[in-house]
Amino acid sequence: MDEITDETHKIDLGAVGAWRHADTEPELAVELERLGYGTLWLGNVTDPELTVVERLLDATETLVVATGIVNIWSNPADRVARSYRRIAARHPDRFLLGVGAGHPEATKEFVRPYQALNDYLDVLDGGGVPVSRRALAALGPRVLRLAGERTAAAHPYLVTPDHTRGARDILGPGPVLAPEQKVVLETDRGRARAIGDATLGFYLNLTNYVGNLRRLGFDDADFADGGSDRLFDALILHGDAARVAEGVRAHHEAGADHVALQLLHLADTDPLPGYRALAAALGLGG
Repeated sequence: MDEITDETHKIDLGAVGAWRHADTEPELAVELERLGYGTLWLGNVTDPELTVVERLLDATETLVVATGIVNIWSNPADRVARSYRRIAARHPDRFLLGVGAGHPEATKEFVRPYQALNDYLDVLDGGGVPVSRRALAALGPRVLRLAGERTAAAHPYLVTPDHTRGARDILGPGPVLAPEQKVVLETDRGRARAIGDATLGFYLNLTNYVGNLRRLGFDDADFADGGSDRLFDALILHGDAARVAEGVRAHHEAGADHVALQLLHLADTDPLPGYRALAAALGLGG
């Protein structure tokens, strides 16, 4: 078993990562690593044993795996802490534990989420999960400040470069800022919307995301009928790989340290050509 290295320094996430659902196969993780993506983010991890994280780390050599997120309501903190220690012992400096409160529509226990996040982080403290090895899903100012105070990184989801700029101002220069960004590799707007609308429409029914978008200047007209073109363009980068690369750079210029790309594609299509094109446009060096 490998020894755990110094856990006071930050994990190097790289400038760009890939955001996928938790059922990601090891073969895809291997290819993402080869292409030069620094981190694979796993959404909606539901197993407190974190076996999917361990399986993907076992299959790769340098890729960081981050959870984006482990939901605090359905994954007991003591069990998650034990899982973290098991995995970190085998794969030092390659696992970032991202946690968050999710959204109220999905969780009947969603009460006083800010206090619940603090309590969860207290248990992680006692369970030996270092501050430098954990991240917090954060949208609003209060939770962004909490991310900066009690974790190494903030991981905002469904945001724009304007949100990134404001988040950096709140966090200050120290904490890692790693926003998620949705991508559709399609130059035709109609086809791009056909691919991206189902995903966008889901989030427009969730109050925490809609509230955050209102803070960014969007209004009822933007949320109607599956989302306005203005909202779609702001939240889902679409076009060729070069155009997407420009959007990624906008996040970095606004203060992001790392951008996690969620490539949206039709269910029956292979995502690898898209990841290859994006890696080349972004100069990832794979």
